[in-house]
Amino acid sequence: MEFGITFKGFVSPNRARNLVRQAEEAGFTYCWFYDSHILWRESFVAMAMCMEHTRKMRFGPCVTNPNIRDWSLAASLYGSLALQSEGRFDIGLGRGDSSMRVMGKKPAPLARVAEFTEKVKAMVRGEEVTYGECESPVKLPWANGYELPVWIGAYGPKALATAGTVGDGVILQIGDPSLVQWFKDQCIQAGETSGRDMSQFKVQAAAPAYFGDMAYCIEKTKWFPAMVGNHVADIVEKYGSESGLVPRSLTDYIEKRRGYDYAKHGQSDNPYLDFITEDIVKSFCVLGEIDDHIHKLKQLEEAGTTQFNIYLDNGDEERIIAEYGNHIIPKFAQ
Repeated sequence: MEFGITFKGFVSPNRARNLVRQAEEAGFTYCWFYDSHILWRESFVAMAMCMEHTRKMRFGPCVTNPNIRDWSLAASLYGSLALQSEGRFDIGLGRGDSSMRVMGKKPAPLARVAEFTEKVKAMVRGEEVTYGECESPVKLPWANGYELPVWIGAYGPKALATAGTVGDGVILQIGDPSLVQWFKDQCIQAGETSGRDMSQFKVQAAAPAYFGDMAYCIEKTKWFPAMVGNHVADIVEKYGSESGLVPRSLTDYIEKRRGYDYAKHGQSDNPYLDFITEDIVKSFCVLGEIDDHIHKLKQLEEAGTTQFNIYLDNGDEERIIAEYGNHIIPKFAQ
């Protein structure tokens, strides 16, 4: 299993440079950035900076969306970063939850996510592409054939099917092994049904990790299930809580949810945290002492997780990276 870290735009440039150097030395192979340009600073600028301070670490947004940039601009941006980093660039792709809704706009339909994946990958390779209202085909003459890995963020059945049929991997913002397996199986089934070879399909579990007394860890990470609950509420609204298309363990915990403040997306001071229980935080995150982390990560690996991505924004980032580098990542070295 590989390991990654994720930053929000709150991290100062100097600290980000130091953290990526520390993380690469510790054995982390991916660094992801939230891509929500109003809530946080522009992520791709930060990625370009961090690329210059690492040698092997891969970078990407976790996640971007099809509606925030013209597709030719997106392809040029991705291809440029892949070239600049000598092939160390992926993208995570979603519908555009906070990025769109903070502006009062709707996220992209899944059909648009799928089309964006196929068209942008083709442009990054250097192929001629027609999309949207373009009257003439678009081709990047400098593109060098780079095969852009696209991970698709998903929870609901249609999004999971999209990830399985057009994505190179899926991003699951949850650290619960049974749910990771449930989501992963749907991606694999959809991909195989469409005739794809799914043997190299990647599964990312993205969640906070924290060390120390459990009550302290819970207090530091209870914002995360609220963020997940926001996505789950959308799925329940679409499919219903009794449809069987969403696990009861997901739908039950949002019954007392009262709302969500997108201006506080993914932040500990979001006002709508009252419905979060201790059990949910422990289920969704990776918390406790070193042995607790190893035990849960083994379960995630057995469930099919190929990368554990730490949302590294709860404070104490240097210690978390150091503990993983010294005591945890070596346990999963192949």
